[in-house]
Amino acid sequence: MNEPLSELHRLVIEAAADKKASNILVLDLRNRSDLTDYFLICSGKTHIQVQAIADAIVEKTRGTPFRVISVEGYPVGNWIILDLVDMIVHIFKQDIRHYYDLERLWGDVPVVAEVNG
Repeated sequence: MNEPLSELHRLVIEAAADKKASNILVLDLRNRSDLTDYFLICSGKTHIQVQAIADAIVEKTRGTPFRVISVEGYPVGNWIILDLVDMIVHIFKQDIRHYYDLERLWGDVPVVAEVNG
């Protein structure tokens, strides 16, 4: 957690926090994945809150250089994935996040930011 947050990190964290996302975590995948540079993982209590977090991130990044190019999982709202090219955002319902435990799978990568809410 030594490097300063980028504008993209700040925008996405702020949008998620505005919708009361919990346990926001940004992981640095630059040395581990060709898919993206960062994962942001966060949780909501209900599928409606998970969808609201996704909506807030899409809205917050509209008109910026950071576009959401793909959205997966929105209709069900258990696990929504937003692809912003340099960052992939995983928004989970709390129980689904616990089940898939991405933090454990990517446990050896640096944590860029951690916001508990």
